[in-house]
Amino acid sequence: MAFLDFLDKERTIAGTGFNRWLVPPAALAIHLCIGMAYGFSVFWLPLSRAIGIKDPVACAKELGFFAEIFSTTCDWKISMLGWMYTLFFVFLGSSAAIFGGWLEHAGPRKAGVVSALCWCGGLIISALGVYTHQIWLMWLGSGVIGGIGLGLGYISPVSTLIKWFPDRRGMATGMAIMGFGGGAMIGAPLADKLMKFFATPASVGVWETFLAMAAIYFIFMIAGALAYRVPPSGWKPAGWTPAVGKHGNAMITNKHVHASKVWSIPQFWLLWGVLMLNVSAGIGIIGMASPLLQEVFGGKLLGVDVAFNDLDTVQKGQIAAIAAGFTGLLSLFNIGGRFVWASLSDYIGRKATYFVFFILGFILYASIPTMGHRGQLALFVGFFCIILSMYGGGFATIPAYLADLFGTQMVGAIHGRLLTAWATAGVLGPVLVNYIREYQIAHGVPKAQAYDVTMYVLAGLIVLGLICNLMVRPIADKHFMTEQELAAERKLAHDRDALLTGTNGLAGSNRVTSPAVTVFAWAAVGIPLAIGIWITLQKAVLLFK
Repeated sequence: MAFLDFLDKERTIAGTGFNRWLVPPAALAIHLCIGMAYGFSVFWLPLSRAIGIKDPVACAKELGFFAEIFSTTCDWKISMLGWMYTLFFVFLGSSAAIFGGWLEHAGPRKAGVVSALCWCGGLIISALGVYTHQIWLMWLGSGVIGGIGLGLGYISPVSTLIKWFPDRRGMATGMAIMGFGGGAMIGAPLADKLMKFFATPASVGVWETFLAMAAIYFIFMIAGALAYRVPPSGWKPAGWTPAVGKHGNAMITNKHVHASKVWSIPQFWLLWGVLMLNVSAGIGIIGMASPLLQEVFGGKLLGVDVAFNDLDTVQKGQIAAIAAGFTGLLSLFNIGGRFVWASLSDYIGRKATYFVFFILGFILYASIPTMGHRGQLALFVGFFCIILSMYGGGFATIPAYLADLFGTQMVGAIHGRLLTAWATAGVLGPVLVNYIREYQIAHGVPKAQAYDVTMYVLAGLIVLGLICNLMVRPIADKHFMTEQELAAERKLAHDRDALLTGTNGLAGSNRVTSPAVTVFAWAAVGIPLAIGIWITLQKAVLLFK
């Protein structure tokens, strides 16, 4: 359709006066919105009493699973609502893998718009599901359709940022992917305030909150998508020389692998294992962080030597608030690690960065049980914070690792295929951790010690990840595209030579970007992020009082 031509990739090629520092805030605008997927648990308790309002209305015991799905007379269990997380990450990974190649040809602007339609449209369908009390509509809306939006929104800036920042690949992707980790810090407090605002004697305020957030997110995501620009083919920063071959760095190539060939390349599967194992260990920690701290330290968090099960209701409420501060602190390190570790990888290399993740990670996971038994709270918390920083850093560093090995032409599509590792980890990590804990408790192990075996198992996963990373070698020449294949791919991707850009009427002009526009773009994403960090820090202070 002609009126949608502005979404075409040809229309997004930047002129010579464009400021590349406008692209990261565009990516952040999308990632901060879809990152609310991490904060969806804020809706679980209100939704578990959507019918009863004050207290949940339990379903009859004889009611079967499918009958509960369609029932309008009893409340949903939190375990049913929790399936949303599984759907989020399964469809994120699968949609990124399926549509990654399309994204390379269609461009980040079109992918960003589709992401906004799916994520925000999914919230609207979920609002309908809450209003009619049909949980399957929530699963379909936010879980499936929203999950597809997550996948497209997550990978939409990766290839573009790597091409705009060939000199700082890790830092660039770290900035954008940092937003996905920070989305819940902004979205969860916002959702809480909106639910309280919309709550009435007949409603817990969730469906109204879904509609309000869909509108807010749609504005930000569309603004981010429309702000995307892609560099012309062959563009590079002034004065920058590619690092290929410098200092004996054979791990960085100037050639390009076609996305369709990666399934048969050993290095792809080694990196798949690296990401899956790192994420499985980290996501398991995220899922059990709050109960773990409470059950391991119990009354020691309040200065009394009492086990968790012996605490009264008031004391359990107090340590629950402290544990909330702990999870908030972990989220800050998850976010900060995405930027810091990915930026560090620009200097020490991607393989060395993951080597640090796995060596240090093994030491920390294996040491945590001892810290817990000795009651060393500060070290215990510190170890978890470092682990979560490396969990986030792993996400942010992997796109640059892929670009180094496989080239930049189709790195977005290759990254999309690799994210199937995240979908796998999203199921494996929590299931592994939860079942080991339940098995331990069922066999009489005290709750304070029920996590010991879990930590040692996670340390074992880290060792496997270390082995995979050590086996990574440069890609064999036979896997790279020939000059003719590369030219054909660039034609399909609507790439345009740098010498022609700004004179063909498609890219715009050679107008220099106003500094005020750049400042405004960064303020639009930076201020909400700063507010989210401040709110999280206030909660984290409880941990040290």
